[in-house]
Parts: sequence; C-alpha cells; structure tokens
Amino acid sequence: MASLLPTFFSHDYLLLLLLLLFAFVLPSRCSHATQKEYLSSHHTVDVRSLLPTNSCSSSKALHEGYYEQRLNIVHQHGPCSPLHRKKNLSHKQILNNDQSRVDWIHRRISSSTSKQQDKLRDSLDSATIPARSGRSLSTGNYIVSIGIGTPKRDFSVLFDTGSDVTWIQCKPCVSYCYPQQEPLFDPLQSSTYANISCGSPYCSQLNSYGCSGSGCLYSVQYGDNSYTVGFFAQDSLTLTPSNVIPNFRFGCGEKNRGLFGRAAGLLGLGGDTTSLVSQAYQKYGGVFAYCIPPTTSSTGYLAFGGSSPTTNVQYTPMLTDTDTPTFYFLNLVAIIVGGQKLSISPTVFSTAGTIIDSGTVITRLPPDAYSALRSAFQRKMSGYKSASAFSILDTCYDFTGYNNVKIPTVALQFDGSVMANLDVSGILYVQSISQACLAFAGNSDPTDTAIFGNMQQKTFNVVYDLSKKVIGFSPGGC
Repeated sequence: MASLLPTFFSHDYLLLLLLLLFAFVLPSRCSHATQKEYLSSHHTVDVRSLLPTNSCSSSKALHEGYYEQRLNIVHQHGPCSPLHRKKNLSHKQILNNDQSRVDWIHRRISSSTSKQQDKLRDSLDSATIPARSGRSLSTGNYIVSIGIGTPKRDFSVLFDTGSDVTWIQCKPCVSYCYPQQEPLFDPLQSSTYANISCGSPYCSQLNSYGCSGSGCLYSVQYGDNSYTVGFFAQDSLTLTPSNVIPNFRFGCGEKNRGLFGRAAGLLGLGGDTTSLVSQAYQKYGGVFAYCIPPTTSSTGYLAFGGSSPTTNVQYTPMLTDTDTPTFYFLNLVAIIVGGQKLSISPTVFSTAGTIIDSGTVITRLPPDAYSALRSAFQRKMSGYKSASAFSILDTCYDFTGYNNVKIPTVALQFDGSVMANLDVSGILYVQSISQACLAFAGNSDPTDTAIFGNMQQKTFNVVYDLSKKVIGFSPGGC
C-alpha cells in the first residue's frame, strides 16, 4: 500500500484530477451563467397577462413623492375611462387611425420649411373646412380630466405632445359638434371667460387664424380632414385643485368634426408658443412628466413642474427644429434585441431623425432599422407558431396552448448612452392570444422621421425639461 501512495498522489495524477474538475465542474458553472444571461435577455410572461381585463386597476406611481399634484391618465376605450361608448373602436380601426396620424406628421415635418400663417375667412359662418368624415389623428389614445371656467366645469380631453392648441367644444355649435360625454362648455356661464381680440399678438401666434368681428378665430385641421374651428379665448384652466392657470388661451370650438371619441377636446403639450407647456412656462419651469399605463385597464399620470426625480432617470438631449417647434426631437442611435446590439449603420437613424410622440401608438422606424429588428426578433421567436399579419403589423405569433411564453427583450438606445429597456407591454401588440404581433412598423421612405410611440413608452416615467433641453426616462413609473 505504501508503494502505491506516491503513484496515487503523483504530479501526473493530480494534473489529471484537475483536468477532470475543469471538464465536469466548471462547465456546469458556465452553463448556469449562460442560462442566467439567457433569462436576462428574455421576458417570461403569463399568456393571460397579455390581454387587458374588464375591470379598472389603479397603478401605483413610483415617484408619488415628486408628483403629488398629478392628473390620472387613462385609455379612452378602457374600463378606467369616464367616456362610455356603445361600441369601441376595433384594433384594426385603431391601427389604421395610427397610420393616418403618422402620415400627417411626416407631411407636416417634410413641408415645414418655414413657419407660415394661414388666414381664415373673416367670419365663423364662412370659415368652412370640408366636412368629410375621416380618422382623427388622436383617436384611440389617452385622456385626462381638466377644468375650464369659473365656476369650473370638468372635461375629458385627449392629451397630446404632438399638438399645441388646447381646445374644447363650446356652445353654440353654429353648424355641428360631434357627440361627447360631458355637456358642451358654455362661455356665458363662466365669469372669467373672454374672447381674444383679432388684433392681439396672441392671435398671430396661431398657425391658422382669422377674425369674426373683433374676435380672433382659430382653426386646426388634421391630416385626415378632422378639424376644429372657433374663437380663440382665455379662461381659467384647473389642472388640480392647487394648480390653476388664469387667462389660459384655448380654442372654444363651435365647428368640430372627426372621430375624437366622446372626448370634449384636446390638451396640447407640444413645444410651440400656444401650447400649455409654453403658456405655463414660468409657473412650471417648462417641466412636465407622464407615465402611460401598461394596459388599457390601468391608470398612469400626467404632472407639471416640481423637481423631477433623479433616481434612475437617464436624460438625452432634446433637439429643436425651428421649422416644426411642436415636435420633440431626440437622437435614436441603436436598437438592442435579446441583449445583442443590432448591426445598423448610424446614418440610418441620423438621416431620418426621431421624435417622441404621445399620440402615435406604434413606434415607426427607418426601413433598414425595422428590417434588422424584425429579423432579430423572428430568430429569437422561431420556436413559436407564426400568425398572419395584422394591419400595419407584419410579425405575429399564435400563443394558443401556451401558459407562459418567452419574449426577447427590446431596448432603444438614445444619445448620451440612454437606454430605454421596453416593458413587455411595449413589445407586443396583442389582438388575441392567437395573434400577438411585434409592436413596431417600418416607414416606407428612409428619410421619413422615426417616431417613438406611446406603446413603447408604457410604464416609463418620461420627463420633459424644456429649460435644460433634455428628455428623461426611468423605468417602473406606473
């Protein structure tokens, strides 16, 4: 036995033992690490959670301490909405309307070589715009409740970072108003209401204006022939009980046509001079934030001013375009799928440019960027059965029979190394379990502006700081 000990503990044997350890022990650790990496590059999702419920659930804001004075955001067609319709829009209608909005944005950006004022005719009766029915650029999106007048009347309005003029439907409707949930606003019942005179410098700030007697007329016409026309006026705007803006300038619409749902009008949060953000700049410092809820059956928030939270907020530069000051531009520089950065030339993004828009549903990408995203997503979803394309969405899957599915993570990287890791609710547009589609679409032209839409913004605390010219993102906002 003694003669065997040197052999047993020989150098060669110890070396063999170490090799066996490397062969069997270390690979198991590497496999564990690989598995963790795989899991971190995917969302594991209960299939049932992909569909909204019929009951409203309030989301708890992560940053309540900063945004105590905030408005609730709800989807106008969801169970949290105060607007009741006999029949909500179908998914196909919502997506078709979304394409109409995108077409309108692209036309507006491409044609705005200079800011021009369009004149209306000199009376409200003759200030006619073709009354063809069409798809409203804001149909199918999110609403907040605001108060107008003294005493205030509450109205449910669409909120939109891609529009400037705030407007509501007003009495008398000289020809027609579309049906809305709340009664029309009656200027005669507000002690603080006043029309803005045609000679006022505020009147000339409008992109389209005219006169009716001494009163200033406004007009907003959207790309699908939806429109609102009426008097440009001022009155008290109540956002929350402690946030009241006196002499707020808005459109008192007396001729309105379009599929705006049953909302009373629109809250304009664009960057031009007539928007709420610009009018209340001194009060709120050009700062506002919102969180779009993960489902149509939950709530988010819209808040103004105050100190924005610094924890986990990453800021990217806000770019300005003097030809189209309404829109908020930023630099999209890369896309990451399943933890892997896609091979996309930087010129693909710089040629198109990018805006962030609360009213566009589906994010639009330059053709080459979308093709790369689609291919990478399809490779990682190859284990699931494909479904037919749906409207503008061409990459769809059938999850029938699955309890859980694994969805690759998707992140958008912006200038300043800002990474927006999308919530799973912002990756798939789910019409039904048998048709869940990648919630992105490609533009038809490489020069068309990319649009960071509201579906991909879901659950982010999105902070706009016009004074610092930055836009911030932090996860888990609602």
